Amino acid sequence: MAYAAPFAGKYLQKWGNSAAVRLPTALLDQLKLVLGDKLSVDIRPEGVMLLPKRPRYLLADLLAQCDPNAAPPADLAAWQDMKPVGREAW
Repeated sequence: MAYAAPFAGKYLQKWGNSAAVRLPTALLDQLKLVLGDKLSVDIRPEGVMLLPKRPRYLLADLLAQCDPNAAPPADLAAWQDMKPVGREAW
């Protein structure tokens, strides 16, 4: 990903009893982050990586969104009628 502006040389600053790195708005825009987004911290030998924290879904929650009376997709029949190609066990 090419950044629109140079983001090197940011300073670690005091923020209350903690430390903070301020990220420019242009960088937040490119990363599709907004204030209040949760980040996960991954500590690596070469430094620290901040990643957007993605929601974890429970299967029950996902299934609750499904309509059990909905018609199956049209291409499902083609998959069900296919002959095995490799060493699939049925």
